[in-house]
Amino acid sequence: MRHGTLHVTRPGSRRCCGLFSRSRQRAECEGCSPDCGGGGGGGGGGGGRMFTTGAESLLLQASLQVRTGNPSRRPGPPAHVVLGPSPQPHSLGTCRLSQGDQGRGAGEALYPGLCAAAEGGLGSRRPGRPAEALPHRLGHKIQQELQLLCAAVLREMAPSDSLSLSCDHIQNTRQLGLVASVLLAQGDQQQVRSLGQRVLKVLESRQPEGPSLRHLLPVVSKVTSLAPDALHEEQTRALSKRLGDWLRYASVQQGVAHSSGGFFSTPRARQLGPVTEVDGAVATDFFTVLSTGQRFTEDQWLNVQAFSMLRAWLLDSEPGASGAPDADDKSELEGSTRSVLSATSTASHLLPPQEWLREKAFEYCQRLLEQSNRRALRKADSDLQKACLVEAVLVLDVLCRQDPSFLYRTLSCLKALHTRLRGDPAWVRALLPVAQFFLHHGEAAAVDAEAVYQHLFTRIPAEHFHSPMLAFEFVQFCRDSLPLFGRNLGVLRTSFPNLFKFLAWNSPPLTSDFVALLPSLVDAGTAVEMLHLLLDLPCLTAALDLQLRSLQAASERPPWDISIRAPGCLEAFRDSQAQGLFQHLLRAQASGTVERLTPLYRLLQPLAGCARVVQCAEAVPTLLRAFFSAVTQIADGALASQLALLLLERSDSLYQVPGYEAGVHRVLSSQFPALCKLHPPLVVEHAKELLEFVGGPRGGGHVLTSVVWAIGEYLSVSWDRRCTVEQINNFFEALEALLFEVTQSRPSTTLPKCPPQVITVLMTTLTKLASRSQDLIPRVSLLLSKMRSLAQSPATGSMPGEEDAGAVRTRATELLNLLKMPSVAQFVFTPSVEVSEPRYHRDTNTALPLVLRTVSRLVEREAGLLPG
Repeated sequence: MRHGTLHVTRPGSRRCCGLFSRSRQRAECEGCSPDCGGGGGGGGGGGGRMFTTGAESLLLQASLQVRTGNPSRRPGPPAHVVLGPSPQPHSLGTCRLSQGDQGRGAGEALYPGLCAAAEGGLGSRRPGRPAEALPHRLGHKIQQELQLLCAAVLREMAPSDSLSLSCDHIQNTRQLGLVASVLLAQGDQQQVRSLGQRVLKVLESRQPEGPSLRHLLPVVSKVTSLAPDALHEEQTRALSKRLGDWLRYASVQQGVAHSSGGFFSTPRARQLGPVTEVDGAVATDFFTVLSTGQRFTEDQWLNVQAFSMLRAWLLDSEPGASGAPDADDKSELEGSTRSVLSATSTASHLLPPQEWLREKAFEYCQRLLEQSNRRALRKADSDLQKACLVEAVLVLDVLCRQDPSFLYRTLSCLKALHTRLRGDPAWVRALLPVAQFFLHHGEAAAVDAEAVYQHLFTRIPAEHFHSPMLAFEFVQFCRDSLPLFGRNLGVLRTSFPNLFKFLAWNSPPLTSDFVALLPSLVDAGTAVEMLHLLLDLPCLTAALDLQLRSLQAASERPPWDISIRAPGCLEAFRDSQAQGLFQHLLRAQASGTVERLTPLYRLLQPLAGCARVVQCAEAVPTLLRAFFSAVTQIADGALASQLALLLLERSDSLYQVPGYEAGVHRVLSSQFPALCKLHPPLVVEHAKELLEFVGGPRGGGHVLTSVVWAIGEYLSVSWDRRCTVEQINNFFEALEALLFEVTQSRPSTTLPKCPPQVITVLMTTLTKLASRSQDLIPRVSLLLSKMRSLAQSPATGSMPGEEDAGAVRTRATELLNLLKMPSVAQFVFTPSVEVSEPRYHRDTNTALPLVLRTVSRLVEREAGLLPG
């Protein structure tokens, strides 16, 4: 699992506390300003003001443009927004700001500039004088929504060499958070370090009744992740103490709500009472992110923020993670550090700062585990429970890695947690961090975690393959945990049929992850079965689609559902005769057996045009290349022979998805010669199967061309002493008949014109075989003469067009001339091991066509170099 804070990456975004900002009832609206610099807004008690309807609409449009990363998927700008070369909308907004206009007109005029910046229309190529007003006005007291828009435009323009922005004299924490978000987007390491020091000074100088710190904690977390050496050791220790205090000692009373008693009365404060649990019970323990209430105090917001950045802070502030400060710098910081130390609680001095923070983090996570077992009254709180439980387990994992003394205090509760979670499908995503914990610490604690892995890889993919977020997290878990599996790697390898369900259903986003994962999944014992399943991946997608449809009633399916128009698919899925094939295709683990799924191809053909099936088919060629790249590293001769025969068998047995067969054939045609090179004797060992392939029905020419080439290259005594003249003659007769068939047959819809590559490779292979059995030379010479004559009139037969016919004619002439010198032909086509090892004739400067042309010139009568 990759670590990081739970707030959004970019400070200044609208979400206050990442995963936790949506958790409270009305607190986000009442107590947190929407621009909050990645933290929160308003002062203590959550008294942030509400925006007007126009401002809210403006902020919503701006946030949509900023959050969406892909320009092609952004919602279009309003009708009055003009994108493109004209900088007028942006100039209008910045000019109004520079003239002091802080009303709605300036915001509406600045919004098109944000759209243009998000679309890439603003940047260093077009800085302009009006753009200089944005960083200037960002540091002044203008309306909050305008500051938010200014910061959003500047972040979209970053990195920009023309941007000049400083945070040295900004005291307002909300404004400092916005400026910090722009400086962080610039990405300059020196600026990041300076920003970190500035933020720490503001934190240290803050008075008890001063401005909120919620805007600055996300900035500190981001600074430490971008530049781990930005904070000095004393600063890190001081902030660790404060984080521990915020986690453990936040108030358990709700914030004071200020309400008006009427027109003639003065405002009065109304105490709301203690915070509650997610199930409505009054909280009897300390405050956490899962405590609920109507309004929150400042220290409660800091509690949420501290937990949001806790895991990243523990990792980044670990001893050795940050650089040691210079002596001069330490002396300058001593005074400010004392002010921070004095602000911490007295109990914090009982332990060193890092140990204090770890202890309080452990207590906090234990409290969250207890709270996650309560039944939430609202769905939003239930979702928050799941997110907090995941984060709590990840934090416990970090704590146990940093301090093994926490391990034995954690094992019992995590074992109980796993037992509770595995029986509830709603908590399935929380099982991943639990499994990761046992991967990290199971051996150290002498715990056999095989049952955890078996449940993880057996049931979860089979039951939840249709969850895109779970699929992504599951595959990332597998990739990140590969070095930790050790002796349990076999569980992962035998579970590849289940993992491929994630791939089949979510192929576009997961293809690159499986390309990286395949080398670890490929094993000599399961390679053949895995290749079959890769070739059947679109069929697996259709079967999974049908499995989901079968769980729905006909009334619940939409009218465009293809299973309604083709009810035979669902009937076949329930048919007992097809159940065996469906069960094999949908198996959870490697079975060691292979089933021919041709009957399923016909049953599932109505689903072949579904978008999900087509997308999966488009990903298979990429996955096949990754598979063969990995398997050739471990394959011996026996496995190479098995895979080569499998390619021949499956080349005409594929699920008929539009464009799928052609893409797969291109990959198979490139991999068959590679397997023959890996184990050259396979051509002689499987001569019967190869003869059946070249003499049987054929589809495209890619696989056929590679097979014919491999026969001519490796059917030789130099590669296998078992090669006989009889085998050479048998292959010659089969290829001769094939060449006659593809050149003499009339083209039709079922038998299109043969590609010229097939013809030229057939002629070359026949010539190679004749050079090894010289009794065949007169026969192949006659055949080549016929081919040259046929190529001179390409309109007849299935010979290709004029240009391709010229290539066939040239190749036939070259081969005829070469056969006039049998010893030279044998040297060229069947070189000895000493000559073939460097493979000089494969060099681009001494390739076979060059040799053939040279020999052709030698035998021409005009040259007069040879008698007769």
